[in-house]
Amino acid sequence: HLAMMKAILIAAVLCGAVSAFAPVVQQPRGLSAANQLQQYQVQPIVSRRTASDDDNNNDDVASAKVPSDWQSQILSGLSVIIDPDLDADIVSLGFVQNLQIEDSGIVSLGLCLTTPACPIKDLFVQQCQDIINGLEFTRGAQVTLTAQQNEAPTAAPLGMSQIGAVIAVSSCKGGVGKSTTAVNLAFALQGMGAKVGIFDADVYGPSLPTMVAVEDDNVRFVGRQIAPLKRGGVSLMSFGYVNEGSAVMRGPMVTQLLDQFLSLTNWGPLDYLILDMPPGTGDIQLTLSQRLNITAAVIVTTPQELSFVDVERGVEMFDTVNVPCIAVVENMAYLEKEKSANVEVDYETLRDKFLQVLKERDDIADEAAADVVNSLIDTVQENVQNAGKGEMEEIRIFGQGHKRRLSEQWGIEHTFSVPLVSTIAKNGDSGTPFILDNPSSPQADTYKELAKTVARETSKVLFSKTSRPNLSYLSEAHVIQVDGMDQGTLAPAELRRECRCAACVEELTGKQILNPESIPESIRPMSMSPTGNYAVSVDWSDGHKSLYPYRQIRSMLASKNTNDEVLDGNMEKEKETVPL
Repeated sequence: HLAMMKAILIAAVLCGAVSAFAPVVQQPRGLSAANQLQQYQVQPIVSRRTASDDDNNNDDVASAKVPSDWQSQILSGLSVIIDPDLDADIVSLGFVQNLQIEDSGIVSLGLCLTTPACPIKDLFVQQCQDIINGLEFTRGAQVTLTAQQNEAPTAAPLGMSQIGAVIAVSSCKGGVGKSTTAVNLAFALQGMGAKVGIFDADVYGPSLPTMVAVEDDNVRFVGRQIAPLKRGGVSLMSFGYVNEGSAVMRGPMVTQLLDQFLSLTNWGPLDYLILDMPPGTGDIQLTLSQRLNITAAVIVTTPQELSFVDVERGVEMFDTVNVPCIAVVENMAYLEKEKSANVEVDYETLRDKFLQVLKERDDIADEAAADVVNSLIDTVQENVQNAGKGEMEEIRIFGQGHKRRLSEQWGIEHTFSVPLVSTIAKNGDSGTPFILDNPSSPQADTYKELAKTVARETSKVLFSKTSRPNLSYLSEAHVIQVDGMDQGTLAPAELRRECRCAACVEELTGKQILNPESIPESIRPMSMSPTGNYAVSVDWSDGHKSLYPYRQIRSMLASKNTNDEVLDGNMEKEKETVPL
């Protein structure tokens, strides 16, 4: 027994050396439950202070009288809560409504947000409760969440008069997963508390009847209008629901058919109507964009270079009808595969080395040494087999994608990558959206993040008062004047040298291809025009065309202003050190 114990101790020491042959297995990262949103609360959310919260000041608080200026005190406290999307406080935005206080000190108020799908609504509630509870004369806070009712344009079709925002999900090429994205986006928004509808505008090849099985497929009428079908609270309408198969008709007839569908469908009050656009950038797409007064667009693509060209076409098409592109979904971006160990171990050589070390000790029997070596070899084999299990790697079979170019050239910062997963395709064929069957999967989290982005960016489009920078060329001073929220001037040559297009910057490495010295100081812009909500297009006198995101222009102005301040400070110091 003593010999066996010594052998085990020696084996424990040897295990340190064995670790070189047995890779450490990393556990997959878990998803934080804090990132998941709760359902939209229409009932009051109450927070009360208990006696223990007042640090033995119960009598003072209970007897505290409500001051005459209680309303201004509460509003002053709540004015520090800033909506990060609209860049203003909730009081000046008009979010705080029906502010009241009871004799008991309980404060009640309503928060009327821009959308019931607001991603930070719970944070707003918590901040309001904390601020109100911090006042001496209050004994709790009761917060009721509501949402503003957006008025549809007067020219909107009859059935769409109560729709707050129309979100177009578009692609310039078929087969990229546009309908899959539209369906899962709609159900993600519905899960955040919004009233959502989906309109399948692809008459030639309607996908919605296959992807979403309705609860009742009987078509009903509301007066002279058609009531949309339903699935899980989401309103649905497609040519495929009322006519089996696809339409065989010419373009003008399709346009008329879609117009009738939009006018005859009684959508009722909706926060978002997701418009599953037909692929392409032709007459049907332009007519829909103009007829429906689309609020914003989401572009769906794949990582190939050809698909990036389609993204450019899609952005340009929507720009012609003044529709901002708020997000890009890169579908089938990569294939997830479980990592393999890729560790080769010569077990016979390893066994001989172990035996040699143990036999050098006289106090260990050969039989005991053999047992220890066998146990060690089994441990190494098990660790090698388990190495990488549960850890996934991304195989980008269609290339690295174009997130950097989308951000640097077009200013589209919200890009989402959805992997190639068989279950997404299976759910699309089964009639149940993927996000309903797999709500806790990483792919469902991607669709939820997309829904948050759509909610926030749509609120910016509808409610933000922040103006875009306005660029103009002053020929006499030979400078580009920037007006708006950010003001200043930029030298034309300086702006031209900062072009981040594919001809000026290497896509994969970000290394500048353009030689700055090749740009003369005399270069000037021939024309400048906004592209969407995030970038400006500049045609230069050297024949080059550049796209500059507004954030890039703001960054250049901020850097220039900082350099000017440093230069002015140095000049002041030089004046102070000049001897009299």
